[in-house]
Amino acid sequence: MSDARSTATSPAIPGWRVIRSDAGRYWASRQEPFPCTAAEDTSLHRPPFRTVDADTFADLQAEVGRQEAAGRETQ
Repeated sequence: MSDARSTATSPAIPGWRVIRSDAGRYWASRQEPFPCTAAEDTSLHRPPFRTVDADTFADLQAEVGRQEAAGRETQ
């Protein structure tokens, strides 16, 4: 009896865990928190965000890129 599950690899973004929901939406969560300084506002309502989502993998890659850029700006 053979295993009918796909052996295709999931799309990946280095440093981020990527999942695809049952609804087909892509999510990524950064494996390590973004570095921050003590003087920085640690609000959860401003970038960089550690978890993001998008409708397509290409859109998810773009969103991760925006978060990484925001993370570099706060250093």
